[in-house]
Amino acid sequence: MTPHSAGTVRALALTGATGAGKTTLLHAMLTAAGALDRRSGGVGEGVGDASPEARARGHSVELNMAGFEFMGDRYAVIDCPGSVEFSAEADFALPCVDLAVVVADPEPEKAVLLQPTMKMLERLGVPHILFVNRIDQAHGSLPALLAALAPISAAPLVARQIPIWKGEQVSGFVDLALERAFVYRAGQPSERVDLPPDLVESEGEARFHMLEQLADFDDALMEQLLSDAIPDRDAVFADLVREMNEGLIVPVFLGSAQNGFGVRRLLKALRHELRSPGAAAERLGVTGTGAYVFKTAQAGQAGKLAYARVLGGKLADGAELTLPGGERARIGGLFAVQGAALKKIAAADPGDVVAIGKIEHATPGEVMSAGGEVRAIAVRPSARPPLYAVAVAAKTRGEDVRLSSALAKLVEEDQGLQLTHDAETREVLLQGQGEGHVRLALERLKRKYGLEVATNHPATPYKETIRAPVTQHARHKKQSGGHGQFGDVTIEIQPLPRGAGFTFGQKITGGVVPKQWIPAVEQGVRDALTKGPLGFPVVDVAVTLVDGGYHTVDSSEMAFRAAGRLAMDEGMRRSGSCLLEPIEKLVIHAPSSSTSHVTSALSARRGQILGFGPREGWPGWDRIEAFLPRAERLELIGELRSVSQGLGAYEAAFDHMAELAGRQADEITLKARSAA
Repeated sequence: MTPHSAGTVRALALTGATGAGKTTLLHAMLTAAGALDRRSGGVGEGVGDASPEARARGHSVELNMAGFEFMGDRYAVIDCPGSVEFSAEADFALPCVDLAVVVADPEPEKAVLLQPTMKMLERLGVPHILFVNRIDQAHGSLPALLAALAPISAAPLVARQIPIWKGEQVSGFVDLALERAFVYRAGQPSERVDLPPDLVESEGEARFHMLEQLADFDDALMEQLLSDAIPDRDAVFADLVREMNEGLIVPVFLGSAQNGFGVRRLLKALRHELRSPGAAAERLGVTGTGAYVFKTAQAGQAGKLAYARVLGGKLADGAELTLPGGERARIGGLFAVQGAALKKIAAADPGDVVAIGKIEHATPGEVMSAGGEVRAIAVRPSARPPLYAVAVAAKTRGEDVRLSSALAKLVEEDQGLQLTHDAETREVLLQGQGEGHVRLALERLKRKYGLEVATNHPATPYKETIRAPVTQHARHKKQSGGHGQFGDVTIEIQPLPRGAGFTFGQKITGGVVPKQWIPAVEQGVRDALTKGPLGFPVVDVAVTLVDGGYHTVDSSEMAFRAAGRLAMDEGMRRSGSCLLEPIEKLVIHAPSSSTSHVTSALSARRGQILGFGPREGWPGWDRIEAFLPRAERLELIGELRSVSQGLGAYEAAFDHMAELAGRQADEITLKARSAA
């Protein structure tokens, strides 16, 4: 048994792929502990998936939190979304829990769906177990399932139970650590029975295999097995506890959350084997009393809430907290969290998950100290790169300020969102982890803030350049009473290599253009570069002022600026403009089974495959590099996920500009001219 202090709360995360039954398992745990009436309903009722957006989609889109007491011990559970589009919600919650329960589907072909989750837990150093859900609906053998699951885990999977079959259906299980058999009873604790005679041999083989796996990390146990000695049961349990908490093994449990099968046995195992909150605090590098923030949310009149796990000691309402930046704030309300319901409390025990009111500068991934110290944690997840974007603008005139404020709050609440201002296209971009993720953010914007927005695909920042060198003369002359305007220039315009930008020089002799007005000529040339003959900014040109003339009375800075612009405008029309489009370098990660589909999708979008090979540290996955026009990336993530079981993702960065010709270039140019 793992020792833990009285008055502490141990925290679990439920994680895994969409549809595996995480929220159903949360309900089953609460029901088994007596914290939820069985008649309260299924997913979408009670404590899980209570938001309108989650109910509309039929699955979790945000963290759900609840607490319960089981056999005298208190637990806090954080139910994490399984969809890859909403999984950023879990990034900051997972580091602070004592254990993650990875809920798995019993079908072997769905094993790969868990790989991103397992890799995240391994990187964070969070102990985890597998709970194979819907075992009563399984059609294959447990060894086949474990063989399919094994490649997704760096640590060996250790079966703690084997199923008891009644015909073609699983009716119970054998606990290999206890060496006891149980049959499932719907809505009730499993019933202990004698080990079926036909399972005696397979139970012995499965238990011995479990002991062999444990012995890989325990020399004393290995010696016992080699000498055919019977290991002490308490020593076996001690090995199971130590090796799980050190991340050396991943125990596997069986059950059915919908029927409550195996849930109490899971809770009993957790009761004996979970570490106290001090281990999570040590992993995070937190000393003293504080609160690790994993989520923030706007709560209307209640202001900003920081969802946090209390570490190190009791935390009282009204206590002063010090943030990592040195700011100090006083708790304006401490709340127990049970789904969507908040209950005000006077103090929180160590390890508890609570909502803290009115800490305006709280940020996910940071620790607020109750002792006055400024603390930084040892593990802080990084933001996920955006994969889909829409350009947003207020539908109603005068609501720009309200919209900007509301969008900023949405992005603060959801770590998977980003809000950027594209300086080139002058658009406000709302970026997220997929089309569904961004659409959900817009739904929340309407529901919570009463704002509707106009949305468009982000504009592509096309450029243009010239093909041939040209020498151009221009004269700006105007007389309208009094001083006139006179500026005369001759410039040489030459193309530069891609990415060279713009250069300006001069070869004036004899003072034909006075020195004080040469900068004005350059400014006029730059004015012309903002929009070329095709309607786009001009790049990669060199301009040299080689000749000119002036008038002692009528010449001025304004006149030479106008002459420079006129010369550049006329010269570019003669030099043969061509359209340039931005090309990005993409690094795509996807299961190897989908690599051919991914490369086909890229080729169909005018992509250039640079190469592909195994993804390091991810068995069964590939890393694909390609060049892709930015205009072709807008809908790419949806197609990638459709051919990769929803798992494909990429990182994109601008690489270079490339010439675009033919019908596509003509259509883009015509559209730009029509808009102008």
